[in-house]
Amino acid sequence: MAESHQSHQSEPATISACTVSRDIHAFDLLIEDMETELGESWGDVSFGDAIAFLGQPDAAAVEFIAVAVGSEDEDQAAFIGEIIRTAKARGIKVVVIAEELSPIALHQLMRQGADDFVPYPLPEKALHEALERLRRPVFPDPVAPPPAAAATSGHKVDTDHHQGAVLAVHGLAGGVGASNFAVNMAWELTLLSRKTGKRVCLLDLDLQFGSASTYLDLPRKDVVFELLSDISAMDSDSFMQALQCYRDELAVLTAPADILPLDFVSPEDIATLVETARAQFDFVIIDMPTTLVQWTETVLNAAHVYFALLEVDMRSAQNTLRMIRALKAEELPYEKLRFILNRAPKFADLAGRSRVKRMAESLDIKLEVLLPEGGKVIAQAGDHGLPLAETAAKVPLRKEVQKLAQSLFALEDAAQGSHAA
Repeated sequence: MAESHQSHQSEPATISACTVSRDIHAFDLLIEDMETELGESWGDVSFGDAIAFLGQPDAAAVEFIAVAVGSEDEDQAAFIGEIIRTAKARGIKVVVIAEELSPIALHQLMRQGADDFVPYPLPEKALHEALERLRRPVFPDPVAPPPAAAATSGHKVDTDHHQGAVLAVHGLAGGVGASNFAVNMAWELTLLSRKTGKRVCLLDLDLQFGSASTYLDLPRKDVVFELLSDISAMDSDSFMQALQCYRDELAVLTAPADILPLDFVSPEDIATLVETARAQFDFVIIDMPTTLVQWTETVLNAAHVYFALLEVDMRSAQNTLRMIRALKAEELPYEKLRFILNRAPKFADLAGRSRVKRMAESLDIKLEVLLPEGGKVIAQAGDHGLPLAETAAKVPLRKEVQKLAQSLFALEDAAQGSHAA
């Protein structure tokens, strides 16, 4: 059974929550927050004992478990996922507390049914806010819209069977290739989905200068403006009708034909839009505007991974610093940002790679992926409205995007397979 935090008392308090970890003492801030929220009515159990504990009568009173994982636990991701599934099968809510966990591993755990995610070290009141979200009687999914927004939408979504992964893409400076990356990532995931039946959707939310339609040679239709004008009246059918298909495989919501103010849609509108897309598709890629808007927070909270693209130049470095400061000031989960360097120096360019290292160190960030310079073929592919896989399949840039898509897809597929089992 779980070790009560008052383990030396002969009659410990009833356990209403439990932490699950390799070593709870490595998460001292979590201990403090659990004591603040629950007093002595919580316990701790190791990964190895968690499933056995969840099957005992003592677990019947447990409201939630906080699964604390760090980078050293990534090799146990499959087993930890089994703990999450076991808890969910017994009606127990799950919060993942993650310290320096890779986006792939975090995504895998969230796909097992975890209700919420909080980064570690814990921001002030982060656990308290997560518990408030867990206790809401409506829409237990952490990325679903608040009850007020959903109540006005009038649409019905089968969220029990469809909970797609949300992958947001944000360029930290103009011209860093974020839209190109989003389009090609969406297409690579689509190619990987051909044998599995998984579905991919690309949402171009740059309402002013979105270019996904250009890169895929799709027309901009008035139906997109009509959809965005009254998302509260949207249902699944009207959403699907607003999408276009590239090669009859990739669903795309293009930017509207005319330039719209970025506040044309509200955070509640975007939450409803993302929720509806997740209910219909296995992967939802969102191409974000460079400008921060009210609903950037909505997408950041909904995203399983939030890719931030930059280059090795001063404007990218300054904007990255501003972005991190802005998110920290608003106590938003800036840890979700996964930085991708576009037009990275070649391996033999030692001076260039040294600049990359110094920039990462000065910004205190980790560059997850280095995308090489694509050259003229990248612009040519965009001008012809074709993904790189169809025009320049062997260029190094395409191969790097393909590898990233494969890693995301493989873990998604494994998670779904184990869930079905």
